[in-house]
Parts: sequence; structure tokens; C-alpha cells
Amino acid sequence: MDLINGGNNFFRVLEDMLDFADQEPEKSRNANNPSRAYVRDAKAMAATPADVVEYPNAYAFVVDMPGIKANEIKVHVENDNVLVVSGERRREKEKESKDAVKYLKMERRVGKFMRKFVLPENANLEAITAVSQDGVLTVRVEKLPPPEPKRAKTIQVSVA
Repeated sequence: MDLINGGNNFFRVLEDMLDFADQEPEKSRNANNPSRAYVRDAKAMAATPADVVEYPNAYAFVVDMPGIKANEIKVHVENDNVLVVSGERRREKEKESKDAVKYLKMERRVGKFMRKFVLPENANLEAITAVSQDGVLTVRVEKLPPPEPKRAKTIQVSVA
């Protein structure tokens, strides 16, 4: 098989096979191999696109989150400088009907997602806001004001 020209299809089939394998019960495996859940979570993390924008007075972290409600998104700071955005995207439950639902293709990712961003030193951890609108989460982190320059201290010279 030509992996250069036909490789995309090969990798899609391989990915689909791995996703299908996730549906089987977990079996014991070598401790050195990552679990399927870990691999799935890593894929979800990699599949969560984000932009980071610097403004004169703030930083903005813009993350695509289609179909996720604001109350299902967690935003917090850990280790005093790491912004963490996490949650879980679930498959929509089909309405009860007499006809069985059969998926012909499933491309939308479901499962846990997480993105971590190391905050700069001038990030004001007390002034962070998060707004979700139209499937886009915007986390705004205000900047701390620059430190005031140190003034020269004048020392009075006295006569001895």
C-alpha cells in the first residue's frame, strides 16, 4: 500500500478500527502500553482546537465546543499558572421510535476533552472570566499592571 498517496485512507480505517475496539470490554494488557481510554482521551484533547490571543490588557483563550452546554464545561487554574478547560461531549440520545436507529457513519467525537494552557507571569489569576456563546468558549485572563519602576532613593548627607 502506498502510504504517501493512499495513507490518509489507511489511517482513517485504522482509527475507525481502534474506535470500534473501544466498545469491547477492557482486557488485561502490558503495563507499558497506554490504555485505550488514555489514547481516546488524548485524541479528544488533540481534537479540541483553540486559539490564544494577546490583547494589550488581557489574554483570550478561544476554544471550539460545538454542542456543549455552558454548565458542562469546567474552567479552573491549577498549580498557580495552568489554565485547564475540560468536560465531556456526549452522544445525543435518539428519541424513542418504533424504527431502530442505525448510524451509517459516526465522525463527531464524543468523550472527555481537556486543554491546558500555561499562563504567563503577568496573568491576573483573580480576574478570569469564561463565556460560552454559539459553541465557542472564550476565557479571558486580565493582565497584571506592569510593576512600577523603582525610584532612586535620595540619602541626606549630614555633616559629622
